[in-house]
Amino acid sequence: MRFGLDRLLAEPALRAPLAGRRVALLAHPASVTADLTHVLDALAACGDVRLTAAFGPQHGLRGDKQDNMIESPDFSDPVHGIPVFSLYGTVRRPTDAMMDAFDVMLVDLQDLGCRIYTFVTTLRYVLEAAARHRKAVWVLDRPNPAGRPIEGLTLRPGHESFVGAGALPMRHGLTLGELGAWFVATLGLDVDYRVVEMAGWRPDAAPGFGWPLGERVWVNPSPNAPNLWMARAYAGTVMMEGTTLSEGRGTTRPLELFGAPDLDARAVLAEMTRLAPQWLAGCALRETWFEPTFHKHAGRLCHGLQIHPEGPAYDHEGFRPWRLQALAFKAIRRLHPDYPLWRDFPYEYEHARLAIDVINGGPGLRDWVDDAAATPADLDALTRPDEAAWADARRPHLRY
Repeated sequence: MRFGLDRLLAEPALRAPLAGRRVALLAHPASVTADLTHVLDALAACGDVRLTAAFGPQHGLRGDKQDNMIESPDFSDPVHGIPVFSLYGTVRRPTDAMMDAFDVMLVDLQDLGCRIYTFVTTLRYVLEAAARHRKAVWVLDRPNPAGRPIEGLTLRPGHESFVGAGALPMRHGLTLGELGAWFVATLGLDVDYRVVEMAGWRPDAAPGFGWPLGERVWVNPSPNAPNLWMARAYAGTVMMEGTTLSEGRGTTRPLELFGAPDLDARAVLAEMTRLAPQWLAGCALRETWFEPTFHKHAGRLCHGLQIHPEGPAYDHEGFRPWRLQALAFKAIRRLHPDYPLWRDFPYEYEHARLAIDVINGGPGLRDWVDDAAATPADLDALTRPDEAAWADARRPHLRY
């Protein structure tokens, strides 16, 4: 198969509309060709593309910023001599001056298929700015490594944030190019929007179910996205960022495991199994001990569980990471009603709401966890209508 970038480079007819126009690039470290050439270098070598600016999302064009809310500065690219503007620094929306630097923006970002991944919001902000300034936006499409499954509550009105760009469920099942089309339609944007589609992407094909295993190298799209297994689990494990539990930052398997120094992981797993064994399907759960070298509980031994969405246990349709993680929270709350689970701190520039509510696009998940009488069936009853509605809403925008 070929990604959008590889098609753009290989097919001069696709590049022809760029002739005589100033071109900007929005990219990060995973924006590479099949032979691992970075998109910035590959486009500069084309000879018929006039690059005048580049943009970096959260973690930067180079991916050098480790944690959330660590901003990247603007700089001048030392090789190509063009300005590189940060969309996760002084501003998160492109300014008028930034927009004046180009006519067409090429967006080449590897997404993880999760609403909270901030590249989704950055795409929305770019599209809105492009509509105002009469600029064109092309998405060079890449796979959604989590594939097509849908899961989670839809973001509620009034709960939009930098990790909640619109009324999406946690796991949306679209590529970034498809998401851009959904934004254009949903927001009613008058913008020249194009998708350079992939060739040969089969999101339902084993063993990758979204990611072309054996065909393409995985490059971290952000520092704590080290492999496909993390991408599969992320729609659940990202919720740990709104808790006092470690999500494994500071270990070699971030966002694939969770735990804390005062957690009895065996008891938690037993309670999860008792409450909703069907929500543990599609993966293997393994008791583990780990000591983060930085971030939450740094230097302290944590007892936890690692999620393994791989190997013989993996069932692509059966794996439900959002429900699995919600169940872990519920088990902890039932075992320890007073456990200080929810972390109260400024999260992605939101200061008035709990981080767990920002992450989930509303208080529904937290309310369910904290309600002693609420059952897994209650969360299903709340969530399934949202998932069904999204399946209908996204259908016109599916391109593969």
